[in-house]
Amino acid sequence: MPLFEVETNLHIIITWADDENAARAVVSDAYPEDEVIRLTKRPRDTWVISKSVLGVASDGDPCIVARDCLSKSAGDKVHAIRLYMQETGSDLQAARKVIESNMVMGW
Repeated sequence: MPLFEVETNLHIIITWADDENAARAVVSDAYPEDEVIRLTKRPRDTWVISKSVLGVASDGDPCIVARDCLSKSAGDKVHAIRLYMQETGSDLQAARKVIESNMVMGW
């Protein structure tokens, strides 16, 4: 089943569907008020999001630093965020994004 990227006026939805009509139906069921702006069939069954788009790009690999901070903090998110801010000079919002995304990945 193909993977579709559907951009609406309020959301970006990634969904598997048999065809474009089925992808539009997913949007209409989930977000009936949204207007489809763009619908793209992805060339592969994988979706990738750039770290720089999320605002977590840095000179080094932010994931390595984040995992180290999570390890030092024994998984305590707030402490890991503080450690990340201290080690990288990142602001609170950027540090939170990096730490939380690495917690989801199962550091």
